Amino acid sequence: MAKVAVLLAPGFEEIEALTPVDVLRRADIDCQMIGLLGKSVTGSHGITVEADKMFDGNLAEFDMIVLPGGMPGSTNLRDHEGLIEQLQEAAVAGKWIAAICAAPIVLDRAGLLEGKSYTCFPGQEKTISSGNHCSDIVVVDGSIITSRGAGTSLAFAYKLVDLLGGNGQEQAERMVYTALFK
Repeated sequence: MAKVAVLLAPGFEEIEALTPVDVLRRADIDCQMIGLLGKSVTGSHGITVEADKMFDGNLAEFDMIVLPGGMPGSTNLRDHEGLIEQLQEAAVAGKWIAAICAAPIVLDRAGLLEGKSYTCFPGQEKTISSGNHCSDIVVVDGSIITSRGAGTSLAFAYKLVDLLGGNGQEQAERMVYTALFK
């Protein structure tokens, strides 16, 4: 079974973190919330979440790493040297790395957007120095997955399920998401 790490830094966007956790767990995918600086982490809207465990400097056991956006959560992720090193190692190993909203700034800092298409929160692309920005809801380029923001969290999560071998469409139907488009 695939293992996923969702990194929680102080100031993370709650919807962008908890939606993938919820959807992945519904799809019976092992998904763990990892507190970057502590086990109890408060998001950008004052919601405190108890992570499953703290970041210990090693994410090698995970098949996918998910980076929620939010401010200052994204900058806290971007500025953490140990996380940047782990993302670079995961990329070399061909593991999935996903970022939503402002979190592609973390991928940019790690050098993972070179030659890649990506999306992000509108306007955030002005702070990203590499890659090819596009405005799709979810962009997959190689092992890099990006999405635009809180409102695209479900589409993002269903795509993560698909990429990990599950059935995102089935989850979307069970959760009545597909009814939005009928």
